[in-house]
Amino acid sequence: MAFNIRSSVFGNGGKIPRKYTCEGDDTSPPLSWSDIPAGTKSLALIVDDPDAPDPAKPQRVYVHWVVYNIPPEAAQIGEGGSAPSGAAAGTNDFGKQSWGGPCPPIGRHRYFFKLYALDKTLDLKSAKKKDVETAMQGHILAQAELMGTYQKGD
Repeated sequence: MAFNIRSSVFGNGGKIPRKYTCEGDDTSPPLSWSDIPAGTKSLALIVDDPDAPDPAKPQRVYVHWVVYNIPPEAAQIGEGGSAPSGAAAGTNDFGKQSWGGPCPPIGRHRYFFKLYALDKTLDLKSAKKKDVETAMQGHILAQAELMGTYQKGD
């Protein structure tokens, strides 16, 4: 089997339930993964939206969640963003070190949950997405991705 990430509340390409958005409880969805490659020393999770602000005319990628140094023996992040012990939270585009749920101003947006298996832990403090991506270069053993969508009113 291949390294993968999934959620029990939406499938790949499916709608993210309102509960996990700004129109609901704005809590993070449960995520789990399996088949981590041999030699993995840590995992990193980046959740972003490439459709901001308008999917018809995207202008930027909006970062919703950054978690890194997830221990390889961890198999999930539970609902509500309870990252495993030892993991570090990065800063998202809401200026928070936690989940910031979907809240698209217009149209249906795509949200990519990207999980990276790394051959090292990252020596970072209060990192942003770009810092994590830079530190990961040359150290990615595998990548798994889950995409969910959301439009206000769903």
